[in-house]
Amino acid sequence: MLRAFSTAATGMTAQQMLVDVIANNLANINTTGFKRSQVDFQDLLYERLRESGTEVAAGVTSPGGLEIGSGVRAASTTKVFTPGEFQNTGRKLDIAIRGDGFFQVTLPNGDIRYTRDGALQTNANGQLVTTTGYSIEPAISVPIDATSIDIGKDGGVNVTDAAGTTSVVGTIQLVRFPNPSGLSSEGDNLLAENAASGTPTTGTAGESGFGSIQSGFLEKSNVQMVTELVNLIAAERAYETNSRTIKAGDDMLRTATGIVR
Repeated sequence: MLRAFSTAATGMTAQQMLVDVIANNLANINTTGFKRSQVDFQDLLYERLRESGTEVAAGVTSPGGLEIGSGVRAASTTKVFTPGEFQNTGRKLDIAIRGDGFFQVTLPNGDIRYTRDGALQTNANGQLVTTTGYSIEPAISVPIDATSIDIGKDGGVNVTDAAGTTSVVGTIQLVRFPNPSGLSSEGDNLLAENAASGTPTTGTAGESGFGSIQSGFLEKSNVQMVTELVNLIAAERAYETNSRTIKAGDDMLRTATGIVR
């Protein structure tokens, strides 16, 4: 009977973690380039009271065994990289990736991070940076006398000066990963490479399987409010059901201990 208590407790813990993940998804429903996470669950170890195929009589084996599980655990959280809706901003420095790939940014300590957030700006030195101030990698500088900036589908940054001369000052490169769902989230809309994600491959937008760059647009979060709310209701009901299992076990123990009275 006590096994039911610990088993149901694992279910409540798992559903609590699911609610935490759903809450984070909903909190970032308006975060540019955000990708929703889902929780993957696994059942725990089983106590085998009788193995399958055990001989129960001469020449007769049981078709099934007897085993009792010990609950569930959250095995991992997986990022879902379905595309988000494109929002037309009309701003030339707002860019979105239509397809596969990530932008590269350089942190102050020189480390490289990756993002789908293409809300770019120019800093005091004319460099293209993210809203946090991290520089695009490779670094691209816009001349002070530039009167207009245009970013092509291949990532080429074209500027026009006061004389009407147009020139290319750099190209925004993209990277791809064998397993993008394995990337580590670090906040500030940044992702980090690790052993699970694999080694990144750098390339030009629109070539060799890389997505193209769409200027004047931002990729919104791929969180669907209705889906998350349905998942939230299901998690809440699962949590409630597991708590009722504990109550049922408690009632049965109370009945058993009441027999001696």
